Amino acid sequence: ITNFQGEELNGGGFFDDLSLGVVIVAALIDSINPCAFGVLLFLMAVLLSMGSSKRALRAGLIYTFVVFLVYFLAGIGILKLLVSFSSVMKYVEIIVGVVVLIMALIEIKDFFFEGKGVSLSIPKSVKPVLENYVHKGTLSAVIILGALVALVELPCTGGIYLAILSLISKSGVTGYSYLLIYNLIFVLPLILITCAIYLGTKVDSINLWVQNNK
Repeated sequence: ITNFQGEELNGGGFFDDLSLGVVIVAALIDSINPCAFGVLLFLMAVLLSMGSSKRALRAGLIYTFVVFLVYFLAGIGILKLLVSFSSVMKYVEIIVGVVVLIMALIEIKDFFFEGKGVSLSIPKSVKPVLENYVHKGTLSAVIILGALVALVELPCTGGIYLAILSLISKSGVTGYSYLLIYNLIFVLPLILITCAIYLGTKVDSINLWVQNNK
């Protein structure tokens, strides 16, 4: 078995540290994502107000697929970047560790002092743009909306993703399958929310739960 740097792996080291369980747990934590939840709920509420639950279901699933695709492709890009610095991987790991720690501290700060100082959330300047695409409700608008949300929400959840990508970059041939599994789990709550609203759960009820527990 070889890793992404083409090096032989004979057991031990980072290869043993990365397991399916680690990937699943990290993805589940990362999937609780108020940024993506909020936009999806807003989108569903607008489309339901137009009187079409099937349209809302279709838009929600397309939005979720685009978020998945952009996040997955971003992960592949970051993996390739990490591999390109394989010769100085020790220093890259230190940088990644510092970045993840800083993001974790900001997240802790946001829990106690939300909205004050630096925050890992969708920038306020971007929100009017997202709302504009939500109100359009067309297929192209939903696709653009999903792509924009996936890109601007990376700061919200990038710490966990970056840490897992760092491990995956040193894993064996299962690396890309782990990345695929991670991203499928990452969007699972979006799928569940979309289906729940289609089946009759009120958008306000889900939004209230998200706000109280985020």
